[in-house]
Amino acid sequence: MSNKLDLSKELIGRRALVTGGTKGIGAAIAQRLLDAGARVVVAARSRNDETPAEATFVSGDVTTSEGVDAIAKQALAAVGGLDILVNNAGGGGAFLGGSWTIPEKAWNESFALNLFAAIRLTNALLPALRASKAAAVVNISSAAATIAFAPSAHYGAAKAALEYYSRTLAMELAPSGIRVNVVSPGVISTPGSAEFAKTTPGFSSDDWVRNIPLGRLGGTEDIAEVVALLASDRGKFLTGANYRVDGGMTVR
Repeated sequence: MSNKLDLSKELIGRRALVTGGTKGIGAAIAQRLLDAGARVVVAARSRNDETPAEATFVSGDVTTSEGVDAIAKQALAAVGGLDILVNNAGGGGAFLGGSWTIPEKAWNESFALNLFAAIRLTNALLPALRASKAAAVVNISSAAATIAFAPSAHYGAAKAALEYYSRTLAMELAPSGIRVNVVSPGVISTPGSAEFAKTTPGFSSDDWVRNIPLGRLGGTEDIAEVVALLASDRGKFLTGANYRVDGGMTVR
């Protein structure tokens, strides 16, 4: 009799919500959870060609209280509860003139998307998570929270705040059996990162690779696999931690 884990079945019966789950890292996470047997809802402003076909799509803007409430209600109506919440929606930009040239509007927008969206959605879904017997929250941060990079200081600062919030939440919710962890991607090969490298002077995929000890960009599947671990019973003793999936970049 084999003792090998059957990872294709480990999330059967679990219900998951992935924000920003229609493309890139979010779509890969959603597909990985689907492959493990979970019922998955993906939330974004609109569908994308990358959106997993088996996932239930709900529309909403995570940067507003109204949008978060709409997403929470639609997700719970679709799957009847929640066991796994992946706060993946995020993003930023670059202002090459220095951190002091970043407009206040960009700071506000970055914190709304990269921090407050996760706080609001977690708060809205906390009753459903408390009702689960295997609840897990995974917040997607970024290597930018660790590596000082002036052109995206607004993005890195928001992600650093997300990490602090996640540690605090993990300690608060541990007595309820709700686990909270962070995954911090490095440079991941997506259409978005390729467009950033193409349109931002002085930055290219080759430049990034030179700063990654493993010598390559990450794949979306690299992030999705860690999220699947943290969402499953394989990660049942993991909480309050930050998993840097960056090929060693932040160590350097």
